[in-house]
Amino acid sequence: MKKLVLVFVAIIFLSACEQQKIGYVDNGKVINEIQEKKDIESKYTLLDESFKKRADSIGNVYRTEFQALQTKYARASQQKQQEMMLPLQAKAQQFQQQMQNEQTQMQTAYQTEIDSVISKMKLYVKDYAKNNGYNYIFGTNESVGTVLYGDEGSDISQNIIDGLNDTYKK
Repeated sequence: MKKLVLVFVAIIFLSACEQQKIGYVDNGKVINEIQEKKDIESKYTLLDESFKKRADSIGNVYRTEFQALQTKYARASQQKQQEMMLPLQAKAQQFQQQMQNEQTQMQTAYQTEIDSVISKMKLYVKDYAKNNGYNYIFGTNESVGTVLYGDEGSDISQNIIDGLNDTYKK
């Protein structure tokens, strides 16, 4: 009986001494290097360029109309000039509001997609930790130092990047 108790105590002692497996991830590096985020940024860069070209083109049309009206009514009284410009100014203001709304919608859509990528990253890190026997995985980045020092062997950022890119390709 004493031997059984000693064996049991030894097992408990050894399990209590078991070393915890800890890793860390450079969040900024991971999020900036995964392909899905790069694709989202490319998509919205193209949309933004297209948006700016369209806005500039329409803006040029309004400027041309405005200059034509100024020339046409140059000899008219100040009040008459203002009356003739009102419809164009209202139209230009409406266009400007529409452009602001479109830009806000585009920014919201971009942020929604980026938030989705961040959620996927967090879920992947959680699954990675469970599948690879990690007790803790800390996150760090340049602005928030949750890990002030970590042995490079504990940095699993590249593993996370590779895994996320592999799942994104599928």
